[in-house]
Amino acid sequence: MMMGFREDVAGAAAAIRAADEVTIVSHIDADGIAAEAILGQALDRAGVRNRSVFVRQLEPVAMRHVPKDASLKVFTDLGAGQQNLLVEHDLSSEEVLILDHHVSQPAGRDYRQVNGLPYGHTRLSAAGVSYLVARDLDPSCVDLSPLAVVGNVGDMMARTDLQMVGPAREILEEGNRAGYIDLARDLNCYGISTRPAHVCLAFGDDPFIPGISGNPTLALSFLQHLGVPLQSPGGGWMVWEEIPFDGKRRIVSALAQQLVLHGRDTSRLIGEVYLFPHEAARSPLRNASEYATVLNACGRWAKPLVGSRICRGDRGTAYREAEHMLTHHRGMIRELLQFILDRGVTELSHLQYIHVGDRFPDTIIGIGAGMALSKLNPKKPILILGQMADDPLISKASLRTTDEMVRRGVDLQQVVVTASAKNGGSGGGHRIAAGAYIPKEAEERFVHCANRLLARQYAHPGPGHC
Repeated sequence: MMMGFREDVAGAAAAIRAADEVTIVSHIDADGIAAEAILGQALDRAGVRNRSVFVRQLEPVAMRHVPKDASLKVFTDLGAGQQNLLVEHDLSSEEVLILDHHVSQPAGRDYRQVNGLPYGHTRLSAAGVSYLVARDLDPSCVDLSPLAVVGNVGDMMARTDLQMVGPAREILEEGNRAGYIDLARDLNCYGISTRPAHVCLAFGDDPFIPGISGNPTLALSFLQHLGVPLQSPGGGWMVWEEIPFDGKRRIVSALAQQLVLHGRDTSRLIGEVYLFPHEAARSPLRNASEYATVLNACGRWAKPLVGSRICRGDRGTAYREAEHMLTHHRGMIRELLQFILDRGVTELSHLQYIHVGDRFPDTIIGIGAGMALSKLNPKKPILILGQMADDPLISKASLRTTDEMVRRGVDLQQVVVTASAKNGGSGGGHRIAAGAYIPKEAEERFVHCANRLLARQYAHPGPGHC
């Protein structure tokens, strides 16, 4: 890590030590929940009184949840791009600390911040930043390293290279040395700790394997033809993690041949896998990507505190509640995906979009956008509009694109910030995934503004104007 970044981390830890009380304000996704749990536990160990507030988005209405008291307000996984709101809320520079990984939008007041982006650390999530601050507070916080990995994976920071890089890798290796994280190279497929092998393959699409992806029956037939035992002596299906090494090797070799046969790239077939040995076998908490899904389910269904309790070790009531939410979460996402595919999208010159109305919660439309993109035109970002349940005059917009399009110059964060600001809303996110809240009456203007911005990015990569 660069010296300036280390100094920022040390300065944040010093500010926390000096505080009599801390209010943690965090986002509701996996990264935000993991960041809150890391920081909350570190503060407990340091003897600093603290409480937590979760918000879906840091916008004017949500600011009412930020107390006007003497506590140090620590914003995790948000705040960097909304500093103007902190100024409007009359928060002084002394009472704010931002631990974030989004693009910073300064607002004339110098708020303390730890953010890897100015130092080139583009693959470090807010949970990773929070972990580094926690470790500076107390070296024993190494046991919280799995949560930093969950946050990083949940925000797709290991997706591009199929591995952790930069400070995130240092955290990973530290947790691995301490025995809290098992690191391996294995099949790049979601669900290897909980799903039968044929189900894993059927629901995977990175890479998309012709004749297997999207079809559990064909996936099972493919595996059975290889003669690899897929069931335990008791007759139940083994999950991928339980298949012996020789069997896995035979399957992976056959999958590679299948990709080559169809002229597909094999480079994304294998990637890093992060397992937590202290979690029970077949538990979704055993695998970083599945753990992140559990936390996302809690946040998306307005129960981020349940996710926080799981991060803090509750494997009883909170975990059972999360299991129910996870089942519901997956069911609703399947319905959303099918709805998008059945209704179809409207294609503009550089964008494809669909409005799902109030049929689905605004908290899951971004997930649906990401899943639908792999089944639609991957060369055009997808935008999904949805109606806010608690305010029908406000619409949520979620945009997703691919790594290839980002490499070609697409920057969805810049698109939504510009397009939403010009249409009475606010937005933020990342180059590959971003979102905005806009007035309902501005939906059509927002969509076409986003399309024009994307057209200019394709022609001239870099900031544009609508």
